[in-house]
Amino acid sequence: FVMFLGDNVIEGGISKLIRDFADNEWNSQIVLKEVENPSAYGVAKLRTDGSIEQLIEKPKDPPSNLALVGIYMFDENIFEAVNSIQPSGRGEYEITDAIQWLIDHDYTVFPHVHKGWWIDTGKPNDMLEANSHVLEEITPMIADSAEIDAESEIDKRVTIQDGAKIINSVVRGPTVIGKNTIIENSYIGPLTSVYHNCEIRNCEIERSIILENSRVIDIDQTLRDSLIGRNATVKRSDRKPSGIKMNLGDYGTLWV
Repeated sequence: FVMFLGDNVIEGGISKLIRDFADNEWNSQIVLKEVENPSAYGVAKLRTDGSIEQLIEKPKDPPSNLALVGIYMFDENIFEAVNSIQPSGRGEYEITDAIQWLIDHDYTVFPHVHKGWWIDTGKPNDMLEANSHVLEEITPMIADSAEIDAESEIDKRVTIQDGAKIINSVVRGPTVIGKNTIIENSYIGPLTSVYHNCEIRNCEIERSIILENSRVIDIDQTLRDSLIGRNATVKRSDRKPSGIKMNLGDYGTLWV
């Protein structure tokens, strides 16, 4: 099985890694990435045969520049390892300690050294950067059931999913518009992901993520580099005093 820490995004996904693990008799495979500052990460020391000899958490004198990404493949022996370790100095059961237990008990642990980009999405801008990379990899398509009126302009790098409606709007890619989302009288700029069942009217949006069931209405400034959570509403109030009115859900970040 795969253990994939959810704040990691890597280029190309993990299908090849799964095939590699399935085609070998390894007990575990862990993803590593060459980094410039290995002392800030858990790092791996390799044997001459390429297997992993030791995992070291944030070493002052790193034995390699190969950092643990947070993506692991295991067979059933990991359960014995987890049940055999003790809490670390911070009072937690560490997955790296369990992997080291496998190594110390002569189980085979091999690395996959990832050559593409890797982003740890711990901060809002990291999420936007990961979104930008993923959008660049997507093969654009427009669903047959999507509706685009004659006044709209859609470039060739845009994905529009089932039931979405684009009305009197400009959409520049790479961008994804989710199912049943309505874009009306708006500009959606590059590197933007708008998820399912959203409503965007009378707005300009660039390099942002808008999650499902959210509404962005009547904003007279460009919304950029922003995260809008699920079921959120961002709109301008016509009542005095005028201003931006919002219900910003989940992990939203908004600069107006």
